[in-house]
Amino acid sequence: MRTLLLSIFLLLPAMVHAQDARPVRCRFLSFGGTGEDASAITLSDKGGEVTCPLSSSQLSPPISCSAKNNAIAFLSSGDRKPLATATIPAGVSAAILVFVQAPKAASTAADASPWRIMVIEDSPKNFPDGGAFIANFYNNDIRFVVGEHKGMLHAGGSHGYAMPKERDTFNMAPIIFEFVQKDKWHIANESALRFLPGMRYMIFAYVDQASGRPRITTYQDFAPPAAPVKAPN
Repeated sequence: MRTLLLSIFLLLPAMVHAQDARPVRCRFLSFGGTGEDASAITLSDKGGEVTCPLSSSQLSPPISCSAKNNAIAFLSSGDRKPLATATIPAGVSAAILVFVQAPKAASTAADASPWRIMVIEDSPKNFPDGGAFIANFYNNDIRFVVGEHKGMLHAGGSHGYAMPKERDTFNMAPIIFEFVQKDKWHIANESALRFLPGMRYMIFAYVDQASGRPRITTYQDFAPPAAPVKAPN
């Protein structure tokens, strides 16, 4: 009897670990970095390595990652040192993880990571098919027009918008972005984008480090998320 109780006691940590871990379908993007595209490493629920590409030009294919206690820890693919940790809200089963290069002043400490991870719930409500997801990496307010949608975001804010209904015969809708500088609004981008089912956009507002000017970067995501890549054992 004592031997049986000891065996159950030894199994408890593994059972708790398995209960805390859950699969999350992740897609990856690198933003604000310099140099060639990189990659990060995370561990599967069985301890195997999962390589996550960090492209600066397009979203990666879906990859199945393991969230332990609502967090996914990533290591550098080179020296295997801690890189960054993504906090995945409970109930989120699919997410876009944007690795954002931290400002130099914020990453000078010995224990500071040069990366931060923005977690975007990849759901039809949060990032609609045919629509746009806007994130503000600028250090002040922005306001914008996306078709008939009008919005404003504070620094660090984000929001998803449905496909504009007001489109021309080529399915184009106007896009206008304004940044507030010294209490005045300035237009940083005025253009048009084509909105169609099966295509959606990620639009980031930020300050270009080289010029110091506000910029807009747009990413297209054509295909709907496919089945996740199976993590190695």
